[in-house]
Amino acid sequence: MKLTRIVILFLIALAFIQPAFAQSDEPLAIVMTADGAIMPPMLEYFKRGIETAEQRNAEVLIVQLNTPGGNVETMLEIIQVIRDSKVPVVVYVSPNDAIAGSAGALITMAGHASAMAPRTAIGASSPIDSSGADVETTLEKKIKEILKARVRALVDGRGTKAVKLAEAMIDDAKAVTAKEALDARLIDFISDDTEDLLQSLDGFTVQMEDSRHTFNTENIRTENLNISFIEQLLLMLTDPNIAFLLLAIGVQAVLIEISSPGGWVAGFIGAVCLTLAVYGMGVLSVNWFGILFLVIAFVLFILDIKAPTHGALTTAGVASFIVGALVLFNSPGTPQFQRVSVPLVIGMGIFLGLLFFAVLLIALRAQHRPIQTGSESLLGKTGTAKSFSAEAGQVQVGSELWSAEKSAESESIGKGDKIEVVEIRGLRLIVKKK
Repeated sequence: MKLTRIVILFLIALAFIQPAFAQSDEPLAIVMTADGAIMPPMLEYFKRGIETAEQRNAEVLIVQLNTPGGNVETMLEIIQVIRDSKVPVVVYVSPNDAIAGSAGALITMAGHASAMAPRTAIGASSPIDSSGADVETTLEKKIKEILKARVRALVDGRGTKAVKLAEAMIDDAKAVTAKEALDARLIDFISDDTEDLLQSLDGFTVQMEDSRHTFNTENIRTENLNISFIEQLLLMLTDPNIAFLLLAIGVQAVLIEISSPGGWVAGFIGAVCLTLAVYGMGVLSVNWFGILFLVIAFVLFILDIKAPTHGALTTAGVASFIVGALVLFNSPGTPQFQRVSVPLVIGMGIFLGLLFFAVLLIALRAQHRPIQTGSESLLGKTGTAKSFSAEAGQVQVGSELWSAEKSAESESIGKGDKIEVVEIRGLRLIVKKK
């Protein structure tokens, strides 16, 4: 009976283990989804994808790409990582209506094989400077020549037509459809989806670093490698709208901490927001001159609280804030995907203006409100004489006992008489009989 149980358990374990062993013989395709601007966090995603594919001995790494472009230095590093990969990397511009714009076009060309979904586009790869504007003539020529040399090395084996098209994307910001790219042999396939791409790849040969590789994608299994939370967070911080909001919230929180010291929550939130905003702006193409207008805006807000001008300085501060944000993120030549939303800037400017205006009203009311604490608040109040000689004694006003003197106009005051405070001299009250 015991032997029978052991045999049954062995057969059950074998039933679970056998599919795992059988599955390991199947070729593996790892699929990444690179959707967003080409920024440093995207480089880390590419590195992780290639390392995973190499560790898993994958047959192919497919990168589903949809990007408007991004940082040139990051793009060059991604290209190098792809070309150094021991696993073939196929860059697939997808889904339909996706683009491989600017830096994305060169990354597509860097793949050991490349494909596009039917309704996609590729190109417009002219370089811009760190502020988002077109580079100066001499520098522009140097950068373009470097990029064209890099592109020629990537697509030289695809023929003269592909080389000319790739160079036109850099020289003239030319963009083409998937069919036009295929006709020029800039890409290898037009595929409806990943499954269609894998069928097209079966038996297709590509040149690796030191050998040629023929794909075996028949009966291949796929595994998705999604972007991690940290990579997604860092990529989100390079969104100009997020960076702008973090900057506005951070400065506001710091000002609250400065104006009301003693707490730590506002200061902590402000420091965190400003740190994250600086990271995003350090990656984005921004015009740092806009910071000057933002500083002026918050100075005007504070001045209107300290020296009220009935909202005039607050209004000027709102205008300066809006101008500063637009100069910072939306200078001429900045790529559209790196521009901050104008309605968001205006809305935030108005919100901050209303917030400071509300603070201003509270400050004005506080200035006109009767004093509620301290000896000055006793003026005009009544109390009772507890002990009193001819000219001086002690009186109780509220729950406090005070030294007091009789005013010149007052009648004589005796113990138990009702008194009224008419003057305050240091810590002594001047009172008269009520």
